Amino acid sequence: MSNTPMAASPLTRAVLEIDEYVSGLGWDQPARLFALVDTARLRNQEPSLAAQLGLDGESETAGLTPIEQDELPSGKPLDDFLGTIAWPDAVVGCALSVERLMLPPSAEAQVPQNLSDAKLAKWVAEHPERQEVRMTVAVLRDGTRESALRLREKDSPTEVLTGPELVPGLADALAATFAD
Repeated sequence: MSNTPMAASPLTRAVLEIDEYVSGLGWDQPARLFALVDTARLRNQEPSLAAQLGLDGESETAGLTPIEQDELPSGKPLDDFLGTIAWPDAVVGCALSVERLMLPPSAEAQVPQNLSDAKLAKWVAEHPERQEVRMTVAVLRDGTRESALRLREKDSPTEVLTGPELVPGLADALAATFAD
């Protein structure tokens, strides 16, 4: 968390920690799913796991620890996969980091109508104003949300945009993994 502001909320710090971790792996990575657990609870209930994660010496009392989950299945649409997830009670939130192509709002009027998903994806990939972006989105069981966006062309920890409503559709899909 070297580039994470200490005044940030625990959820913002967790999102920026995940963004920094995934950034260190480089671009063109698969989507990565993380469980978020209460750090103090983890230290108390699983001291050996906390020690393995390097959390045993930390003095912070309020925080979230991201724990990367198994690789997401390839060939299955992300929204279909997210619909199959159920989290145990110890997980207080979850986060997903995924890379996508995005177009600026000015390109919306240019989008051809009635394209299949595959043709639309091809059209976006060939658009001269497209930008590669890594989105890290997290939600807590109580509905709190946070996101971090990093453009490939501005790949720097100081150029990461954060906010709770940057990727509302993905946040909704992650929140649904906690629905009863």
